[in-house]
Amino acid sequence: MKTPAGGLRLGTTLFSFTNEYHSRKCSVEQLIDKTAELDLGPGLEILGFSHIREYPNVSNEFVDMFHKAIGRTKLQPSCLSMNCDVMIRRTRPMTLDESYEYHKAQIETAAKLGIPVAKTQVMAGPDVLERLVPLAERLGVKVGVEIHTPESADSPNVLAFREMYAKIGSPFLGFVPDFGSCVISVPQCFVQHFREIGIQEKFIEIALEAWGAEGSFPERIGRYQQLERAAGAGDREIGAMFMIFGMLGRQEPRKWLEIMPQVIHIHAKFYDANEPSIPFDELLPLFRDNGYNGYLASEWEGHAFVDDDASGQLVALHDRMRRILAQEPAAASSRSTTV
Repeated sequence: MKTPAGGLRLGTTLFSFTNEYHSRKCSVEQLIDKTAELDLGPGLEILGFSHIREYPNVSNEFVDMFHKAIGRTKLQPSCLSMNCDVMIRRTRPMTLDESYEYHKAQIETAAKLGIPVAKTQVMAGPDVLERLVPLAERLGVKVGVEIHTPESADSPNVLAFREMYAKIGSPFLGFVPDFGSCVISVPQCFVQHFREIGIQEKFIEIALEAWGAEGSFPERIGRYQQLERAAGAGDREIGAMFMIFGMLGRQEPRKWLEIMPQVIHIHAKFYDANEPSIPFDELLPLFRDNGYNGYLASEWEGHAFVDDDASGQLVALHDRMRRILAQEPAAASSRSTTV
């Protein structure tokens, strides 16, 4: 079943294939072919530092390979995931000029590859993105800030970008929502991982309760640490389980409506294609029915916990997403936030 030519279109980020790539089972070119063979397109996202040896620059050889692979597979380049390591020098953060030049090289690489969107992170800051606007407009590459846990559509850092975007008014600035910001329960792979590394069940239960409790992000973290220490947990246990707070946000899905006109790409993060922890039944219709016109990249991050091939998970999620998107808007929007 194919997705429509306009509106919300499906795709995949090659980050999903981390196990196959890091184990050297597949090259970048083979991963592109694999994405097409498994019908995980039409959108294709790649990661700069992971997939391009000369990054932030790019060689003519890679450009030639990429264009040939795109032509052969009929996939559509959707996004280049840029790097935003402001502490690339250990002794000090990048200056504004240095960060601009760093992003400039990456946007130029996106343009050479024919990729229309380049994603950065909140740490880049509004001032850098504002300076990048003339370059982005000249090269025809939109620059998007990923909204990833612990950020949300209305967190202070994101509001600073929203204010700058309103002032500049350029269609080449936008946001990249990450579905990991809208989690309704902790995926079982996290819990299983904690058990496998020997964390006691009572400490796991405290972490899960603290994650699901009311309160702001700092309040929940503070309560988590306080309760764990009172129960006898040490730094090892507390540090290991902190990842549920750093990776799994609890934003209400409809908050995305506040920035919908500026959404230029989406990360459909997931850990298990059939688990109800991320409400795909609500998120997909929300974007489909409220004017989003662009790609959604399925992003399997189960490779953080297992060495499995990503193929089965990605195929299952795409089948599920196509079923959801095939529903009429009224029927889809009437579904609950659980599956």
